[in-house]
Amino acid sequence: MGTLGPFRMFLLFAVAQQNVFVAASDVLELGDSDFDDTVAEYETVLVEFFAPWCGHCQQLAPEYETAATKLKGTVSLAKVDCTVNSETCGRFGVNGYPTLKIFRNGEDFAAYDGPRSADGIVSYMKKQAGPSSVPLHNERDLDAFVNHFEASVVGFFSSADSSQMAEFLKASSAMRDSHRFAHTADLSLGLKHGVESDTVVLFRPPRLNSKFEDSLVKSDEAVSIASLRQFIRDNVFGLCPHLTAENRENMRGRDLLVAYYDVDYLRNIKGTNYWRNRVMKVATQFQSQGLNYAVANRAEFQEELEEEFGLGTSDGGKLPLITIRNREGHKYSMQEEFTRDGKSLERFLEDYFAGKLKRQVKSEAAPENNDGPVKVVVADNFEELVNNPSKDVLLEFYAPWCGHCKSLEPKYTELGEQLSANTHIVIAKMDATANDVPPTYDVQGFPTIFFVPAGQKDQPRKYEGGSEVNDFLNYLKEVATHPLILGNAREDL
Repeated sequence: MGTLGPFRMFLLFAVAQQNVFVAASDVLELGDSDFDDTVAEYETVLVEFFAPWCGHCQQLAPEYETAATKLKGTVSLAKVDCTVNSETCGRFGVNGYPTLKIFRNGEDFAAYDGPRSADGIVSYMKKQAGPSSVPLHNERDLDAFVNHFEASVVGFFSSADSSQMAEFLKASSAMRDSHRFAHTADLSLGLKHGVESDTVVLFRPPRLNSKFEDSLVKSDEAVSIASLRQFIRDNVFGLCPHLTAENRENMRGRDLLVAYYDVDYLRNIKGTNYWRNRVMKVATQFQSQGLNYAVANRAEFQEELEEEFGLGTSDGGKLPLITIRNREGHKYSMQEEFTRDGKSLERFLEDYFAGKLKRQVKSEAAPENNDGPVKVVVADNFEELVNNPSKDVLLEFYAPWCGHCKSLEPKYTELGEQLSANTHIVIAKMDATANDVPPTYDVQGFPTIFFVPAGQKDQPRKYEGGSEVNDFLNYLKEVATHPLILGNAREDL
């Protein structure tokens, strides 16, 4: 075999270098031998504890890599493979994957409970970098700080020794994960905003400024962690915020109307606010009714619109699609086309508050014959079967594709057969992928099983026991309202 010429050698070197660049990562890889020393070098670092076989870890990996690149020079991101670094993972109580923790100066500071998208991680971790509240020294600092995509919370104080400033700094440290804070000891910086004494001001993002609400809100309470948290909670979203995948969790538990359309605050602020202003104009007529409002990018939530409301990509054209989901999980969608004068939205809201709208429920058809040992629950018969006040119910939420659910099925059926003589207890199952799950049931994986006691239907209890028939029977003997009957024999407690 002949030797490689200089040109071929150069090509091979170039390819090798290209592969090096492709493989390069901005995520630090740490292990038992270097974890403590490396993490101590950084003021703030986010660490992912993972296992290579974990599906959720694999989904997070590209987002985490992208976030690490975007945060380079600001906050470092690291990862630890727990399958080969068990000492470190055990020391920090890692018992599930991925587990993410924030470390400050080498110390375990807090669990990371922020978004899992690249942009969400970047936004969350930027709030962790540097001081929890940014000091402002002049009007230029103030203008630059509040001219931001997110809301800004600014404390104006008469002195750096002010007890109110000390409380503000404590509060900003406690809430830095969720909000942006700044402070100044020069009250004159706030004069153009009507600030004359020590106070806290929430500045809405300039992109959301509207004639329908003030661009800033001043607190009239003495500063404390509790009062500032409540002030922000009451005012940060305003009349009609921009709902995103990153802030949606903060808006759960509210009665919420959302207008979905081509929301784009980066490239088309004017066009985005054209429709938002029409929603806000109508919303001001119903402000005292307790309903919250938001706008959202339709493409970002298209999967949810199809899954939860049956709205496909062709529905509505370029006009906003309007939905309501209340805190009980009841869903409604506006059938009439959105009109530019807002009249169709007015009619929709009038019917909603008058109780005239028909709930939108995702439900399989109830089985014609439901006499088996395990009763089949769907959304349409949930009230009848599960919320029957005279019966205890053991309810399994499953997914057809779930392997653990398939393994459980024969045991669960045997349990139903053994308890078939009971008139006060129901063994039931529900396909959680094909039916709406009531919000009081926290179903994050499959199978998830709840015991729903007679007379306490608003207090379902999550079953945490084993999956053998005797495990279920022993549990039910403890919690059932009435003594169990096994076959023909009564099991007195």
